[in-house]
Amino acid sequence: MKQATLKGLPRHHIHITRMTPKRGEELLAGGSLYWVIRGEIAAREKLIGIEPFRDGDGIGRCRLVMQPKVVTVRPRPMRPFQGWRYLSVADAPPDLGSNAASVAEMPEPLRRELRDLGLL
Repeated sequence: MKQATLKGLPRHHIHITRMTPKRGEELLAGGSLYWVIRGEIAAREKLIGIEPFRDGDGIGRCRLVMQPKVVTVRPRPMRPFQGWRYLSVADAPPDLGSNAASVAEMPEPLRRELRDLGLL
């Protein structure tokens, strides 16, 4: 985003991956990339573009272009994985909303314990 700002380009976040999503049209119609951090789905970023390309070695890659806003979600356990996992609307964790900052500032062990007790 810093490079884009310096060049006068729109600010967005880019994540480069090896695989291009097969259901890209669905993802661009309001989908998000959910981040699994320390065994939990913890945040999401709204996808605004998918750009397949070849790197300097000729290997196919994909740029996932996202809005520059990270949205914290209600943490939910998720095993580490590689590749795509598509979440239905019913399976996607809800955004934390106005209390997101206070929950994000909690020490991780406390947050996990409160979640396990059904309090978060």
